[in-house]
Amino acid sequence: MKLKKLMALAMAGVMTLSLAACGDTAAPAASDAPAAEPAASEAPAADGEEAAAPAAGETDWSQYAGEKLVVWTLANDLIDFGERFQEQTGVEVETVVIEPANYPTKVQTALLAGETEPDIIVGEPQMLQDMYDAGFFADLDQFGAQDYADQIVDYIWQVGQSSDGVQRAISYQITPAGFYYRRDIAQEVFGTEDPDEIGKLFADYPTILETAKTLKAAGYRIFASDSELSFFSGDSAWVIDGKLNVSESRLAYMDLVVELYQQDLTAYAAQWSTPWYQAMSGPVPILTAETQWGTDDMNIWDAESFNAATEGMETTEVFAFGLPSWGVLTMRDNVGETSGKWGVCAGPAYGFSGGTYIGVSSYSEKQELGWEFVKFCTLNEDTANWWIEYSEGDTVSLLPVLEAHKDDENAVYGGQKLYAFWLEQAEGLDYSKVTKYDTAIGDAWGAAISNIKTGAMSKEDAIDEFYDQIEATYAGEITVER
Repeated sequence: MKLKKLMALAMAGVMTLSLAACGDTAAPAASDAPAAEPAASEAPAADGEEAAAPAAGETDWSQYAGEKLVVWTLANDLIDFGERFQEQTGVEVETVVIEPANYPTKVQTALLAGETEPDIIVGEPQMLQDMYDAGFFADLDQFGAQDYADQIVDYIWQVGQSSDGVQRAISYQITPAGFYYRRDIAQEVFGTEDPDEIGKLFADYPTILETAKTLKAAGYRIFASDSELSFFSGDSAWVIDGKLNVSESRLAYMDLVVELYQQDLTAYAAQWSTPWYQAMSGPVPILTAETQWGTDDMNIWDAESFNAATEGMETTEVFAFGLPSWGVLTMRDNVGETSGKWGVCAGPAYGFSGGTYIGVSSYSEKQELGWEFVKFCTLNEDTANWWIEYSEGDTVSLLPVLEAHKDDENAVYGGQKLYAFWLEQAEGLDYSKVTKYDTAIGDAWGAAISNIKTGAMSKEDAIDEFYDQIEATYAGEITVER
């Protein structure tokens, strides 16, 4: 195995810190969990029929009496999945949650040393290909994974495949992105709150700029910060046939972010900071480019400090947040009195972020049992239905369950049928545009944008520096044509 790939794997773990851990807010505390119900037993499919999603009752669990599965994960969700699996099967599950920055290195160290535990490992999209190449994930096709290919949302199935087309991991959730917007502000400023009509205000980058200006004139801000656009940064691959591809849409995205920043069209509330969360529930102090990261007497990461330092400041209300589908859970916990006043619409490009992909360690001595755990978490309709209720809104990847819940209305979002919306967005994702270079190149592009919007560099110089960085990082691997 090449050292470069191992280094890339470690780097990918650090990059995950820029994403919200998909499962940290998804479920209530274990003590609040509903009592487990026995899984329904389903008959095996007859010859020629499509395989049904397996239920726990299909397996004779007595053959695994006394066994224990060890799960290493980045997301707290698998604690809950593990507990439910143990309740329904009698198989002990030990779940170890590891910090994203440490996860790739810890897995790499254990497996390259030939350790037989953990039995179950996971990954997020940006780290998976390197883990596949390193041989960490077992071949799930040997257990019949392809029998279930039509039951999972397409892009999820594709993310879970190694470059040779072998299924190695599956996620229980889909994570397409959308804009979460205030229906009441939409009605006041634009005369409609309909998601399809509001989606037209986010149809492309120039239109978003005009929408932002209209909102500011009405006393609002379009976003908490320009970071809300990060999930919609382009609709083409960064690398095509070994060449760097800086498309017109990437340049248009750059221009929009710069204009939003320089024209004070956002509230300058950094993602995940106190004012960012506050903007979900109502008025928020209007910060500036100079104060957005705090001052000596204003800590934006501490609510008490922030509230004391900003008392009496001019406030505004934020119109929209750009987040993947797991943002439903983040918003749910922070919208407060604005609950019911939100809607969700499409953005200018299809995007997704995060997702916990579960697989079996290729070094595990319990691979068949590990496959049963993967099936239970990702391909079991009873589990998926339980997870929708238990998580209070996470969006599962199992198509029969999404179909069954397509007419579910979400009260926080004015009764909008979010499962149908998220499935539509997921179906628009073209995973062929995703490459293993996306995170690193996207970060470099973001740095260039930051230099331009803050005045540290001219646009020409910032783009030149971006090209220089890609050439230096991927010499002999990616061709850069300026």
